Amino acid sequence: MQIFHQSPTDPAFVQNPYPFYERLRAAGPLSVWADNGMPVASSHEMVNALLRNRRFGREDPAPPPRPPHQAGFWAIEDHSMLELEAPRHTRLRGSVLRAFTSGRIRALQPQIAQLASDLIDDFPSGPFDLLDAFARPLPVRVIARFLGVPEGDAPHLLRWSNAMVGMYQANRTHAAEVAAAQAATEFASYLDDIFRAPRPDSLISDLLVLADTEQLSLAEVTATCVLLLNAGHEATVHTIGNGVAGLLSAGLWGTAVTPELIEEVLRHDPPLHMFTRYAMQDVEIGGHAFVRGDRVGLLLGAANRDPLVYDDPNTFDPHRFPDAPTGTSFGAGAHFCIGAPLARLELLEGFSHLADRCPGLTLSEEPAFADIYHFHGLDRLVVTLDRA
Repeated sequence: MQIFHQSPTDPAFVQNPYPFYERLRAAGPLSVWADNGMPVASSHEMVNALLRNRRFGREDPAPPPRPPHQAGFWAIEDHSMLELEAPRHTRLRGSVLRAFTSGRIRALQPQIAQLASDLIDDFPSGPFDLLDAFARPLPVRVIARFLGVPEGDAPHLLRWSNAMVGMYQANRTHAAEVAAAQAATEFASYLDDIFRAPRPDSLISDLLVLADTEQLSLAEVTATCVLLLNAGHEATVHTIGNGVAGLLSAGLWGTAVTPELIEEVLRHDPPLHMFTRYAMQDVEIGGHAFVRGDRVGLLLGAANRDPLVYDDPNTFDPHRFPDAPTGTSFGAGAHFCIGAPLARLELLEGFSHLADRCPGLTLSEEPAFADIYHFHGLDRLVVTLDRA
């Protein structure tokens, strides 16, 4: 495998990682990204294969010792289905899916539509940051209603979520680790209070029923609630921002919003660019011998722009789907994103209302991406709405 050097915090890479991904793909399905200290998969075929290969998983078979200052974070994360493998992952995911029903998600549609409309009503007349005005409050308020926590607590949920996901960013510092652990501890304490008197028709109420029947532990219920907020909220915020910026920059604002358009938004500039897997056993794949415990990075952002799968992949094409293969933004296999149906509904409603009610939306400044790799999202998206 060829070895490549590219800092994930380099400003040029943060703003546009795709040229580097092209270099990786040209070197073959696997190459070594030295700055991340592991092989990475960059082709659609290899990323998709590794996502589905049960010999690779999220759970480190030999985790290193964890510093005491991170304890609060791992007290939750160690019970998260995102970080577990069978049989515990299978039990957890199956239990949660029984509460995370398609009917419950569909029932949120009118509420999501009303929330989107209310947020647009409050758009100011001058330049404003669409992330703060729309992309951040929409998903966090939706997930608050879905879980069954007070919507007025959304600022706390946002603060805890932002601090916790900092543990997965390339520029993580000791201070960020302390902040993540503190946020996790506060979040768990907050949920303990909610659990004492859950809203009867909420997802939390259903999860607690599973805890009463010993299908889930309270620690697993807590971790599931945190996962649904952190993973769902963070990804949806970035997808809304990246998608609106992409449409405006390409001069495609006003294109009919369809499920196929949402799939292109997810493919073209996904919110998560790298997902790490561990070899659960000694295995050879792509000509490389992995030893149990070795890591491999799955570059979702690179796979989604593989020219062997997508014609003219760097171009935003609102008519690419449904003929093209589905992108890798929600993963695949055992860890396929459990919140994908809710995310797609939020995106469809959010983009539909923005397009219908804000045809005069324009960029007020060049969109700037934040230094948050492995995530990929804007630091701000300053726009102006011409209501005329």
